[in-house]
Amino acid sequence: MTPFNSALETGVRSLVLLAAAHPRAHDLQRLVQYDYLIVHSADAGGPPSLHPALPLRTGELLVRRNIVERGLMMMIGAKLVRKVPEAKGFSYRAEDAAGAFVANLASEYHADLKSRAQWVVDTFDSLAAGELDEAVSGLFEAWTVEFQPTQPSQGSGLQA
Repeated sequence: MTPFNSALETGVRSLVLLAAAHPRAHDLQRLVQYDYLIVHSADAGGPPSLHPALPLRTGELLVRRNIVERGLMMMIGAKLVRKVPEAKGFSYRAEDAAGAFVANLASEYHADLKSRAQWVVDTFDSLAAGELDEAVSGLFEAWTVEFQPTQPSQGSGLQA
């Protein structure tokens, strides 16, 4: 099993995000969006991204939900995250032990991860769900246009 793009990796990212937001809880949709924003923070005008800016990253949100949810289940099993029932479904909150666990993540990558998580929380936690959806979809629209193939000019002699 590779730790990259795995449930373990996304579980740790979600844990770091929830620890930064503690004691607030967040639903799965917000955590999926935050997971994207934490690794591609530069795309949203933030600090340098943790992961490379690949042209096809716009599809990441579509596949990210399942893996983030599996990662959260791992963190729940480790008693670092709690699933909280709410009127509109479930949210997730960092347990009290999460802060100590996150503090012990000492690599340079984890220091950058904690910094990006705090930036995401500080920048986006005040947005309502619809506002966050709008902000994230605005980023995807910009990226989609950026990577559209260009049309050959009329006089180029190229035919499709």
